[in-house]
Amino acid sequence: MKGGLGNIMKQAQAMQENLRKAQKELASIEVTGNAGGEMVSVTMTCRHDVRRVQIDPSLMQDDKEVLEDLIAAAVNDAVRKVEKTTQEKMAGLTSGLGIPGLPF
Repeated sequence: MKGGLGNIMKQAQAMQENLRKAQKELASIEVTGNAGGEMVSVTMTCRHDVRRVQIDPSLMQDDKEVLEDLIAAAVNDAVRKVEKTTQEKMAGLTSGLGIPGLPF
């Protein structure tokens, strides 16, 4: 019985370390969300830190609301890509565990 519990604790510690490494790696991964046929691009890390916003100069003559909508759409696209990348990265670490409530 003691050996089983010891193994579980070792596995939990190893998984915790792997999760820390994955989170650190995710912080350096960048994704780019686009809108308006790539006229607006938002680049962010998988920690949701926005690194760049690029706006095609031709949009500067458009209505302000159009530009705001395109920026919001590009951010939302980037967030969806972050979520997908994070799920893919974490799935390898948590697969087979079957822990209820774990989002990955």
